[in-house]
Amino acid sequence: MKEILSVCRNSRSLSFRRRQRMNEDSSVKTFTEKMSSPVCVGTEDDLKKQRKTMVTVHGREVVVFCHAGRFYAMDCRCYHAGGPLHLGEIEDINGQACIVCPWHKYKITLATGEGLYQAVNPREPSSSPKWRSKGVKQRTHSVAVEGGNVYVTLSDLDCRKESDYYADKFNKRINYPVKK
Repeated sequence: MKEILSVCRNSRSLSFRRRQRMNEDSSVKTFTEKMSSPVCVGTEDDLKKQRKTMVTVHGREVVVFCHAGRFYAMDCRCYHAGGPLHLGEIEDINGQACIVCPWHKYKITLATGEGLYQAVNPREPSSSPKWRSKGVKQRTHSVAVEGGNVYVTLSDLDCRKESDYYADKFNKRINYPVKK
C-alpha cells in the first residue's frame, strides 16, 4: 500500500489509484491494462529508413526515433511550448542523443526525456559553458523490437511530466470534429 502511494504524490493520481482499488473488477482496471499494452508502430526496416516517425498509441501522439541503431519513443510535443519534436534534428550532446525542438531549440535526451541547458558558473575562472540537466521534463515510452516489428508501450501516465500538458492539449484539438 505504501509503495503505491509513494509512486506519485499529486492528488490527481492518488484519487485515480484509490478509485482503481475500490473498483478492481470494474472497467477502470481494463482501461489501465489497455493503455499499458504494446502497439505495433511499424517494421524495423521502415522505421530505420525514416529515422523519425509520428504515430498514435492509444490516442496519444508519439514520435519514434531511430538513432545509432536504437529506437526511442517520446511524446510528440515539446514540454516547453508544444513544439513538434518530429520536425526537430537529432544531435549528440555530451555523449547523449538529443532531439532539438525546432521552435525554441530546447534539447531533450532521447533515452530519458531530460531537458539539457548550458550554464556558466561566474565564480569559476573557466568561462566555457557546461551541459546541465533540468531533470526529466519530456515523457518517454518503452520501445521493443520483436520479429522485425517495433512496438511502443506508453509509460505510466499517473506520474505527470511537463510534456503531458501539451500532449493533452493537442490531443483534444485533434479530436474535435471538422466542420465543412
